[in-house]
Amino acid sequence: MGIFTEAKWEADPTLPGRSNRRGGSYWYYLPDRLTTLQVSISPQLSEEIAAVERRVLGLAQADGITELEDLSRFLLRSEAIASSQIEGIAPAAKQVALAEIGEAEDIRGISDAAKLVARNMTVVREASDRLARSQSVTVTDLEQLQRALLGAEHPAVGIRTVQNWVGTSNYHPIPIGAEYVPPAPGLVPNLLEDLLSYLNGATHGPLVQAALVHAQFESIHPFVDGNGRVGRALIHTVLTRRGLTSSRLLPVSLVLATFREQYVAALNDLRFEGSPESPENARRIAEWIKLFSRAVDEAVTQAEDLRAQLLLLAEQWRGQLEAFRAANNYTRALRSDSGVARILGRLAGTPVLTVKTASQIYGLSVQNASEALTQLADAGIFFTRSIARGTTAFIANEVLDLVTLSERQPASTQFDTRVSKPVRQVPRFPRS
Repeated sequence: MGIFTEAKWEADPTLPGRSNRRGGSYWYYLPDRLTTLQVSISPQLSEEIAAVERRVLGLAQADGITELEDLSRFLLRSEAIASSQIEGIAPAAKQVALAEIGEAEDIRGISDAAKLVARNMTVVREASDRLARSQSVTVTDLEQLQRALLGAEHPAVGIRTVQNWVGTSNYHPIPIGAEYVPPAPGLVPNLLEDLLSYLNGATHGPLVQAALVHAQFESIHPFVDGNGRVGRALIHTVLTRRGLTSSRLLPVSLVLATFREQYVAALNDLRFEGSPESPENARRIAEWIKLFSRAVDEAVTQAEDLRAQLLLLAEQWRGQLEAFRAANNYTRALRSDSGVARILGRLAGTPVLTVKTASQIYGLSVQNASEALTQLADAGIFFTRSIARGTTAFIANEVLDLVTLSERQPASTQFDTRVSKPVRQVPRFPRS
């Protein structure tokens, strides 16, 4: 699906370590253009893809989904955490939720990793919302995603102008012997132009298009940092632009994190030298599309399970609140437009709140927000924790526990760590 081209690395006597000072040859990869790529899919694989696409559409139309307005935000949080885990960034769900609040309030004790994942939520949300609704996706849009992830002042922001590579450590900062060397920087603009032309069109079906866009973006590696997370966010851009998903994300990264070795191997298998019309090229592309399609299929299953568990939680919360109000002689029925009802209805998406954030999100006065949060805490739905001088966090531990369990359960190849051991790092079982 491309060609390897030899390049020279100049020796640098200023680098530490004799092996790092050496110069020599390395080979960068130039992928074929997507706009002219021939894709051959067997009838069997075509039927599999069609079945998965029907499942994705069915998820958005499932009964009961409207009862949880913020299932999409719950899935967004899970997706951002899982995508970051693939890059070795793995903060706890509670830290991520606090980091979300920390974007608007001064909160102590938030780790840098949690802040990075919170920013990744912004990237995934932008990719599945703003970019999906744009007339066309541009290079500027891609740069804005990376800027949202890394921060505007990060030195790596923007399309790279230097050679990068994958698979060497900080102790060996040269491309010689790297696992993968992307195209030379001078080739990146034209490759991105081709990628975006393909992304903005409809040459192939949604799943095939999403698979190829993601793989091509990873092969181009247009940034110095943030390629993996932005590349996985583009999966949601394609699926939403093509009408498969709407406001609800699929936890695709949750599945890819489990099959990380197969995922990376399948991407690497696409990077070989051969004719675009060769049977070997067709086979490798089909294998990648098959793996991607099955990952999306499993992501639908995970989303269905999470939806069912969140609906059960919502029913449990309503029961708790009714019992609390009855025991404490609340004579008036709870109004659907009250602060308590509004917060409870969206608890899956906002499991950590302060009076300030609740007031902003739900359009409540500070007094009404405080009274609503206090009532939900008294009912045992929220737990409280001091997070700054004069600031209390109201935390729905059951939602955060479910986020943690949603990370753990798919971490085995049988998608249940109770049945088979996890194949990747997972968070500890929640204790709350």
